[in-house]
Amino acid sequence: MYKPEGILPALVTPFADDGKAIDEDGLRTLVNHCIELGVHGVVPCGTTGESVNLTMEERGRIIEIVVDEVNGRVPVVAGTGASGTDEALELTKYAKDVGATAALIVTPFYLKPADRGIYEHYFTIANAVDLPIILYNIPQCTGLPLPWQMVEDLAQIPNIVGLKDSSG
Repeated sequence: MYKPEGILPALVTPFADDGKAIDEDGLRTLVNHCIELGVHGVVPCGTTGESVNLTMEERGRIIEIVVDEVNGRVPVVAGTGASGTDEALELTKYAKDVGATAALIVTPFYLKPADRGIYEHYFTIANAVDLPIILYNIPQCTGLPLPWQMVEDLAQIPNIVGLKDSSG
């Protein structure tokens, strides 16, 4: 089971000059530059990659491009979080299918579920997709902290392997 370690930069999402299409060559260049600098993995479609401003199709394509360009040289931790469980589950399944190493999943946002809803969000995805999952706590973006007691409970699920804590 994958365990996150080392330096895993969150990748920006380069766009073509018109701002309407992913700059695939630029993304591939960025991936190779990071690997040449010695990173231990890469993270497409996270907050830095402006995933909330991308369509599901764009997010899927970015993950696919990064997995292809990495070609097994380092782990790919795909940002598959979304404001709702169904969308996050769909993208997490897709990331697994195209060969991502793990998924980085943010706490649901916008409708801000209660603790039970947050737990069920992660539990549902972890049980439906056999892929290592890293919880993502970024309350300044989600409006909700991920309580440490819940993290302890979620850590009992075998494929939940880490926590990215950007709470400050």
